Amino acid sequence: MKRSSFIYLASIMVVAFAFSSCTGLKKMKKKQGVITYTLAPNPLEMHADSVVVNVTGKFPEKYYKKKVTCEITPVLKSASGTEVALKTIKVQGEKVQDNNAVINLLAGGGFSYTDKVAYTQDMRICDVNVKIHAVVKKKFVDFEPVNVGKGTIATPGLLEKDSKAIFGKDKFVRIIPETREANIMYVINQSGVRPGEMSKDEMKALKKYLANAQTNPRKDIKGVFVSSYSSPDGTEELNAKLSTNRGTSGTTAIKGEFKKYEKAKTQGFFTEKATAEDWDGFQSLMGASDIADKDLIVRVLSMYSDPIQREKEIKNISKAYTQVADKVLPKLRRSVLTVNVDSIGRSDKELDSTFNANPSVLSIEELLFTATLTKDLNRQLSIYQTTATQNPNDWRGFNNAGAVLIQQDKNADAKAQFEKAKSLDAGNTIVLNNLGASSLRDGDFVKAEEYFKSAGGAGSEVNYNLGICAVKKADYNGAVTYFGSYCTFNAALAKLLTANTDAANKAIDCAEDKDRDMMYYLKAIIGARSSNTDLMYNSLRAAISKNAKLANDAKTDMEFAKYFNDDTFKSVVK
Repeated sequence: MKRSSFIYLASIMVVAFAFSSCTGLKKMKKKQGVITYTLAPNPLEMHADSVVVNVTGKFPEKYYKKKVTCEITPVLKSASGTEVALKTIKVQGEKVQDNNAVINLLAGGGFSYTDKVAYTQDMRICDVNVKIHAVVKKKFVDFEPVNVGKGTIATPGLLEKDSKAIFGKDKFVRIIPETREANIMYVINQSGVRPGEMSKDEMKALKKYLANAQTNPRKDIKGVFVSSYSSPDGTEELNAKLSTNRGTSGTTAIKGEFKKYEKAKTQGFFTEKATAEDWDGFQSLMGASDIADKDLIVRVLSMYSDPIQREKEIKNISKAYTQVADKVLPKLRRSVLTVNVDSIGRSDKELDSTFNANPSVLSIEELLFTATLTKDLNRQLSIYQTTATQNPNDWRGFNNAGAVLIQQDKNADAKAQFEKAKSLDAGNTIVLNNLGASSLRDGDFVKAEEYFKSAGGAGSEVNYNLGICAVKKADYNGAVTYFGSYCTFNAALAKLLTANTDAANKAIDCAEDKDRDMMYYLKAIIGARSSNTDLMYNSLRAAISKNAKLANDAKTDMEFAKYFNDDTFKSVVK
């Protein structure tokens, strides 16, 4: 550099120095240590994927010069040197003609600052610095950056996307009650069974059914119920005797079909009930008949409760009574033989073996139930895929296959199955929940929540999934309510984030997977927050023994910041 240029540059610096001295900038910078700062919270905290930075500052009395404007900018500086500058605010001295907050020379003053930035991993260990750029007209001085805090607690970021899918339930019933009936008709005032009654078509069908049922191991004949009746003509005393005798003759007739059936010999296998005068049957047949005065006769039934008076009034309708005697009364003189049978379905073992050998013979309900007999996800998937193939119009096969796939972390395949199920039943709340579960695992929490809110009533899984969304939005109290009595990592995390460390610990202890790495890691955080170093160190050791990567995570986790220099901590995370 030429000597003349050097002299010129030096002259400029001297002038600038002299000017800054006159404006008070140099003096303010020299004494910047009297400015006090407070960061809240400290360390910073991540919530809803963002970090809110609150900084307050205090300028003391007789410090702030009247013509100075200070531009204040908090900066997050990561360990790698990357800086994230937050918004800038300005304060000014008493003689500055601007619209910023004024700091008095004699009284001093302060500022309050809030900004929010998206969270990044670099913020786990970072310096929170405050930079001040002080200006008087065109002259300026940059104060030395002041560190006001370090690091960000990012525990909400441990949230697991373990959204729960719901299976469509089977309607499998292993034992299905069956009934078969046949009528024995009688001549007026008679109770003997005529030979022709035992050879008519309905009786032949009953006999054939009984013959098959007695030799079929999947049929269990529970008993025979004989209901016998008399028509409401004649005296009540005669009709009572007739109906009882008809019940006896009917029972005797059907007993002949059970000669080789041992169970028929047990007491109570055959039961009888006699109805002396079948007025209910009479009214039903009258209502269905084409008799001209049927409405009048039915009205008589409602007007008189005494059977003798009823019969008398009906007979007074002479023309109609002839038709009643021909068309209605004969149908009431009967015994109804009702056979009750339990049809027994395949056992669990038979269902399993039948699926292996020939799944096509299984009904959809049998297939869906068979899938519940195993915890092997691959076998479940195979059964549900077969169900969907054999029953392409039923949403459950596709839906349940998707529910298995989502447990296998095959979310794209799961989503395709849920979409097929939705095409078959668009408004099905179970399917809508499952589409939400798939969206959540894809990281689309907004779309997922829309699905969950449309899936109300589908099951407790919907609330659980809404709980995950609530944690994501930093609604921790809402999440606790949604999770209810669930014992999972996320349920414990939500309780911890509401500062309920005891409840969080209990939620882990009752979890089925309480011995996995992240459960122990969360317990270590619980220990740190509750100053229980035994719980913290023991849990951290267990977590790292299961997943060595967690050692590095712990080293940069501000939950453990006050233990970073502790020898025990260092030995655990080495």
